[in-house]
Amino acid sequence: MKKTAKKKRAAHVLDRTVPRNARKGTLKHVSWSSIPLETLNPLLERQFVVGQDIMVARVLLKKGCVVPEHSHLNEQVTYILEGALKFWIDNREIVVHAGEVLTIPPHVPHKAEALEDTVDLDVFNPPRADWMEKTDAYLRGHK
Repeated sequence: MKKTAKKKRAAHVLDRTVPRNARKGTLKHVSWSSIPLETLNPLLERQFVVGQDIMVARVLLKKGCVVPEHSHLNEQVTYILEGALKFWIDNREIVVHAGEVLTIPPHVPHKAEALEDTVDLDVFNPPRADWMEKTDAYLRGHK
């Protein structure tokens, strides 16, 4: 195959994976201490930073806090910084301790309980619209 044909094929593949009109993201550098804590209920607080296609959240759960079963279209990566969370997911119970990571695919129902005071770092792709719009009633104790 000629070099020009290879270049055209490579460019064609790239065109299908990266939209030509993709907007450029905005660079952010923030400290968690500069972001107000949002109190969702007496046992649950959070902060988050949103990028172009990703969101990172710092979630603080008091011992006994239950995050009711829910699912979302977002892929989720949960990294426990302090404490431990027990998850009910995919007909299993999984305890995630400090220093451990759990990945949750999109649309998978899951529930969690803080086994002790916990600091959790959650990453979502795409960003959670329900969190940004404050329509996440399941976390606020509303139906």
